[in-house]
Amino acid sequence: MGSKLRIAVSWRRRGFCHAAVFFVAALAVVTSGCGRSGQGAKTDSEKAADVEILNVALAQELTTIEAYERALPLLRGQMLTVGRQFRGQDLAHVDALTKVIRNLGGETDAEASELESPPPKSQAEALVLAYEEENAALAEAMDAAPGLQNAAPRTLAAALAASHAQHLVVLRQALGANFTEAVPDPFESGEAPPPPSAADGPQT
Repeated sequence: MGSKLRIAVSWRRRGFCHAAVFFVAALAVVTSGCGRSGQGAKTDSEKAADVEILNVALAQELTTIEAYERALPLLRGQMLTVGRQFRGQDLAHVDALTKVIRNLGGETDAEASELESPPPKSQAEALVLAYEEENAALAEAMDAAPGLQNAAPRTLAAALAASHAQHLVVLRQALGANFTEAVPDPFESGEAPPPPSAADGPQT
């Protein structure tokens, strides 16, 4: 994207350092606060309910990763690097969700959903696909948080929401939004569409 992308990526790196610290801290709380794995979810209705909610979030994370699998072959330059990093972070989300489910005494039974969008044919379409699934992952994390009964899973849901919200800001810029258009809403919901300029494709 030229100088604008370099600025965006530089900002993203600084922001992601803070996000990474937050996510690692959240994961530490999760792994220490759920109790030992075992029969918890089989005998505790609250833990069982949390496991069910977390499996839904896990399914969306797996779907988001599948979107990146389709998108990455079409990305170039710095956007390929960013796409790989986002996919790696979403894999970390899957690992964290798996750990908290097991620490609650539950089992992971989530599978990726079939992507509704047709396979992308350009970098712009690939970025839109990634944006749509990151949006869905943010919405899922936001929906999960108030329904979770235990503190550690709620902390993880908040960390997931923060991570996906940051991904969306960068993807908006990649799709041609200027800094003002890329600014997130005061309360991101996972419902904001791609920027109008996405129809013209990302800047190079």
